[in-house]
Amino acid sequence: MPTPAPVITIYTDGSSRGNPGPGGFGTLLICGPKRKEVSAGYVRTTNNRMELLAAIAGLEVLKRPSTVTLHSDSKYLIDALNKGWLKGWKRRGWIKSDKQPVKNIDLWKRLDAASANHEITWKWVKGHAGNPNNERCDELATNAADSSKLRPDRGFEQQNVPPDKSA
Repeated sequence: MPTPAPVITIYTDGSSRGNPGPGGFGTLLICGPKRKEVSAGYVRTTNNRMELLAAIAGLEVLKRPSTVTLHSDSKYLIDALNKGWLKGWKRRGWIKSDKQPVKNIDLWKRLDAASANHEITWKWVKGHAGNPNNERCDELATNAADSSKLRPDRGFEQQNVPPDKSA
């Protein structure tokens, strides 16, 4: 008899000090009595990128296919999954219904890959409303954004390269 998939609850939050500006994410994974926290800060990024990265980080920690309930206070993230936007973007070659390219495509592709082996329920949670797990993720994210150990967000930098004026 196969071993049942682990049941994991993930809470996520992203933060940006300015948009763009220094940013960070915080992720909390819960499996029974076990809890794991993941966070990181970035020199220059956006809030939406940090919201996506928080979910990616949580899913990439998982070592085997799992049944996941992922909570986020980001409508951008949750609506893209629950309203089928991500599926539409993929079907149209990463173009939105308004014919514009999808922003943060590097992270959407990474999230899609990180989600592939899991059964995920995406749940929106109201931010700053007293949910202790969401509040903890907010604390992790803001601490990461305020840290002195910030790393570059290469995807953001590549999307926002200034035009070459020498051409």
